[in-house]
Amino acid sequence: MKVAVLGAGGVGAYYGGLLARAGHTVVLLARGPNLDALRARGLEIRTPEGTFTAAVEATDDTRKIGSADFAVVAVKSYSLAEITPSVCRVAEAGAVIVPVLNGVEAADRLVEGGVPSGMVLGGLTQISAARIAPGVVERRSAFQRVVVGELAGGGSDRGERIAAAFRAAGADAEVSLDITADLWRKFAFIASMASACGLARSAVGPILSSGLGYLLVERAVREVFAVARARKIALSDDEESKVLSFISSLPGGLKPSFLLDLESGGPTELDDLCGAVSRLGRQAGVETPVHDTATAALSVSAQPGSSSKAR
Repeated sequence: MKVAVLGAGGVGAYYGGLLARAGHTVVLLARGPNLDALRARGLEIRTPEGTFTAAVEATDDTRKIGSADFAVVAVKSYSLAEITPSVCRVAEAGAVIVPVLNGVEAADRLVEGGVPSGMVLGGLTQISAARIAPGVVERRSAFQRVVVGELAGGGSDRGERIAAAFRAAGADAEVSLDITADLWRKFAFIASMASACGLARSAVGPILSSGLGYLLVERAVREVFAVARARKIALSDDEESKVLSFISSLPGGLKPSFLLDLESGGPTELDDLCGAVSRLGRQAGVETPVHDTATAALSVSAQPGSSSKAR
C-alpha cells in the first residue's frame, strides 16, 4: 500500500518507518532540517530491540503526495488546525484518514475543517516515541499499539486492511468495534496524567507514593469517566479501576509527554487534555474540579514570561 504520514515527529515517523520497512511506499510530510535529513539519509529508527534505516519519500508539499491508500495524521493537537488543509487534499485524492492524536475530538475537528466524514476513521496509539535528531526517531516503550475503527461503530474491510498492515509491520494493531469508547479510555489515562503530573511538576512515581497524590489521580480519572458517561459513551463499571491499575504499574520515573512539553517551555496540549475534560464537563453538567484547577493553573504558568516556565 501507499501510506502518507502527516506529521513526521516521533510517533508519525516511527510508524512510517515501520511500514516502509515492511515494504509499503511511505511519504512523510516534513519540513526544515528534518526534511533535508530524510531526503539525504533516509529515516533512522532506534528501538529497544535494535536500530534500522527505512527508505521513505519526504516532501513539504501535499500536492506531491498524490493518491494514497491511507494517511496517518500524527501532529500534536495544537497543530491540527494548521495541517487540516493538507489532510483535506490527501483525503480528496482518495486516502482514508487515520488520526492518532491525543484527546477525543480530532476526528470531529477534521470533519469540521472540511475533511469528508466518510473518509475519516477513528484512531489511537499507545507508544512512547520521540524524534531525537533530524531524521532520527527513537521508540522508548516496549509497547507500540494502534487501534482503528469506524466512527459510527462496527468493523469494516478498510479498518481490517489498515490494522493488518500495522500488524504485519510489527505493531500490535486491532480494529475496535467502538472506537469512541476506546478513545475515552485512553483519554482518561492521558488527561489525568497531564493534570496530576502537570500540577505537581513531577514524574508519576512520587505522586502515587503520596496518599493525597494518589487521591488526586483517582479523582482525575473518575472525572473523565463521569463526563464520558454523561455523554452516553458505552463504558463498563470497572473502567476507573482498570486505568488506575495501569497507572500504578508505570515506572516511577515516567513523565507524560504533556509534562515534557511543559518543562521545555514549548506549546502544550492543555486545551485538548485537561481543558477538554473541563469544557466537555461543563457542557454535560458534570463537575470536574481537578481538571478545572489544572487547566486554570497550567494555562497561567505556561504563559510567556512566567517564572515557572522552563528555559
